[in-house]
Amino acid sequence: MSTRKSAVLSLGYVRLASPHLDEWRRFATDVLGFMPTPGPDATAAYFRWDNYPYRLVVAEADTAGVDAIGFEVIDDTDLHAQVSRLKRAGVDVRAGSDEEAAARLVTGYVSFEDPAGTPLELYHGPIRNDIPVVTPLVSSFVTGDMGFGHAVLKVDELEPVLNFYRDVLGFHLRNTWHVGAISMAFLGCNPRHHTLGFSAGLPRTHPLGHIMVEAATIDDVGMAQDRCLDQGVPVRMCLGRHTNDEMISFYCQAPDSMMVEFGWGGLRVEDPDHAGTYQISRPSFWGHRPFPTPADEG
Repeated sequence: MSTRKSAVLSLGYVRLASPHLDEWRRFATDVLGFMPTPGPDATAAYFRWDNYPYRLVVAEADTAGVDAIGFEVIDDTDLHAQVSRLKRAGVDVRAGSDEEAAARLVTGYVSFEDPAGTPLELYHGPIRNDIPVVTPLVSSFVTGDMGFGHAVLKVDELEPVLNFYRDVLGFHLRNTWHVGAISMAFLGCNPRHHTLGFSAGLPRTHPLGHIMVEAATIDDVGMAQDRCLDQGVPVRMCLGRHTNDEMISFYCQAPDSMMVEFGWGGLRVEDPDHAGTYQISRPSFWGHRPFPTPADEG
């Protein structure tokens, strides 16, 4: 049995800033099938898809961006241990106040930035409201010990962020991919194949390339793609199956310059500490081809 432990349990939440809050409300609810839920900030939009208080929050702002990516740790003792690791690595860490933690619906948290300038939060003790989640458009989402899903961030260089997430936060490198000027790396911290991905060599119009959510059935994925087509939401990459995490998914255009991957059947890595690293020669076994929209064709 492995004695190593990742510093991070899972990706807990993503907090976005957007000048298109109403579009996000429609997209998250009517297309992705998330459950809108009240939150401490009445001007922001909160969304659930499991028993956590929220997984996604979008705050109104003049410019689109990432307010924070939140990673859950076990408890307050573990949080203090991770803060010590961050400070030894020379990272400037700010402890959130009790009032700020309450506004995030967590018991305690700290904030800092990764080497690419991405705002991060480590937190413990999500404050659950025990109200049953209702997602009538989707049978259910796959979270549990694997958390939110995954996020792929655009960076200028891979090496600094890989060293930080591996050496300081305890992530495991799962695989890499290099084609022309584009390089990608994927890291895990729990049985989900990857919780984070990084891409270098792509335009950085938005720091997030995409976020991924995993549904419980393949029918959930097909019906979500149909909702995109029915409601005029651009499908950027059609249904396909990835070579690294074996997920069947499609990619749709979210408000602002980012995408959402909606998938099913992702690979579970049951012993994350002993999973070897590897390179892939292509991103998909099949599919994930660019999907023309009327705007593209016109």
